[in-house]
Amino acid sequence: MPVLLKYLFFVFVSICFFCSCRQSSVDESASSRLIYNQVGYLSHGPKLALVTHDVDEFVLLNAEGKEVFRATPEAPLYWEASGDTVRKVDFSEWQQAGSYTVQLSGFSKTYEINIGPNPYHEVSKAAIKSFYLNRTSIALEETFAGKWARAAGHPDTVVYIHASAADDKRPEGTVISSPLGWYDAGDYNKYVVNSGITTYTMLRALKDYPLYYAQLDLNIPESGSGIPDILSETLFNLRWVLSMQDPNDGGVYHKLTTKQFEDFVMPNEAVNDRFVVAKGTAATLNYAALTASAFRVLSGYDAQLPGLSDSCLSRAEMAWDWAVRHPDLTYQQPEDIATGAYGDDQLDDEWFWAAAELYLATGNDRYLSVIKEKYHRPLVPTWNQVYALGFFSLIDFYDELPAELTNLSIKEDFLALASELVAVSDSSPYGISIQEFAWGSSSQVANEGMVKLFAHQLTGDAAYLNSAISDLDYVLGRNATGFCFVTGFGHQRVMHIHHRPSGADGIEDPVPGFLVGGPNLAVLTDCGTDVERSPFPAKSYVDLECSYSTNEIAINWNAPLVYLVGGIDALMTR
Repeated sequence: MPVLLKYLFFVFVSICFFCSCRQSSVDESASSRLIYNQVGYLSHGPKLALVTHDVDEFVLLNAEGKEVFRATPEAPLYWEASGDTVRKVDFSEWQQAGSYTVQLSGFSKTYEINIGPNPYHEVSKAAIKSFYLNRTSIALEETFAGKWARAAGHPDTVVYIHASAADDKRPEGTVISSPLGWYDAGDYNKYVVNSGITTYTMLRALKDYPLYYAQLDLNIPESGSGIPDILSETLFNLRWVLSMQDPNDGGVYHKLTTKQFEDFVMPNEAVNDRFVVAKGTAATLNYAALTASAFRVLSGYDAQLPGLSDSCLSRAEMAWDWAVRHPDLTYQQPEDIATGAYGDDQLDDEWFWAAAELYLATGNDRYLSVIKEKYHRPLVPTWNQVYALGFFSLIDFYDELPAELTNLSIKEDFLALASELVAVSDSSPYGISIQEFAWGSSSQVANEGMVKLFAHQLTGDAAYLNSAISDLDYVLGRNATGFCFVTGFGHQRVMHIHHRPSGADGIEDPVPGFLVGGPNLAVLTDCGTDVERSPFPAKSYVDLECSYSTNEIAINWNAPLVYLVGGIDALMTR
């Protein structure tokens, strides 16, 4: 073949491939007339699917091709966030487990739906196991990691004090050791503020569903130790967080990081120097809140973990004292550091959370005035909005709280938040309560589900539980993009996550169990100007590695997924 023809052929193939990639990322879901939970529906739970406005009949066929259920979709509803009109199909009435074919009258394409007594059990395990697969400092052995086994990366036994963190006792360049922990997201760094909410949420899951997690075998190195696997996994990160406190004054470093993000290489190939950067009030209060909460949880495991709970409490009090001396030292990114900032200049919620946890841990009245001073009605939790975490913990001991706290309407304000979310979900065309699609929108849905599940535990009201199940439906495929947002699951799977090990390991499948960030309009050019994105926030998503704004993973996104799917599995499995 002449050189020119070879060149033209190569260009043609490349254009076709590029177009197919763009089509897959942008338009594939638009052709689907059924939007549904691709993992499965609970036999004895609510079952909601969506169809496009032009579908008039929804028919379930069993394995033999016999019709077993027929429904007429509800009236069409337009959703501004997605720019489309859908009709709800409620098939909760059909409760027999099995695999079914869905036919939509007037259209030839069919779909497969699963119904079962525990369809989310494997997702629950995978969501926690993803933390193991994102560990630092140790090798992941094939026995536990399967094909995602890899060499150890970032021992973090030689970490330098950055100029921003230096003082007389630990001058710039001092070497400290800060091993263990999880990689925070798609990068190889570790951040205290993000570990605060993440680690608390994991402990919260164990606290709220102890029998369920006591029996959940994750096949991690610590399995069989007599400690629930979820706690063993959480301890791997908690022990790193503990190491981020300066023992000389109690202040806590904001993050452990390289100066620039590493390339897409495997962890053991990412060998640039690492630093602890800048003590700050936000990191220190997150640390105080987390360790005080851990004290209460770990007190039940003193026989297996002697001294750890007491150490957590003493460190929490040291951190609090430092924060009192430095009440508003917000994080400022040094000029030579370009990794995630996690900056937060609104600290009332951190003060409230830390005061609540330390009051519950010690009973010391000095924390009461701060709880009252910083009190604010809770919001859906995020890494920089942690009021709700203090509410979770205070409500645990509501009947034992003094009148000056119960008079704050703690329980009433929390339930008001949960009820508002349910009301929005009930009226939403997509059956969910999310209204703003910020960076990490999938985790917003998961956190809203967590709030609802806790409200259900508090009241027994099925409306909260059913709405939380609807949130899980969204995460597992019943969303405007048509993707199941948890890696390793669904028919339309996410394959090209922004995650360095998944991008560098040569394995086609990404590390499973991760919740990707999901659609938003925060950054439209992270993949360049040639990649098309929907102008509608609920659809603006691409399954491409370059899309850090929609397809990255993060520990604080996975933790509420753990709580949501594990809680539903615990409550609904029969």
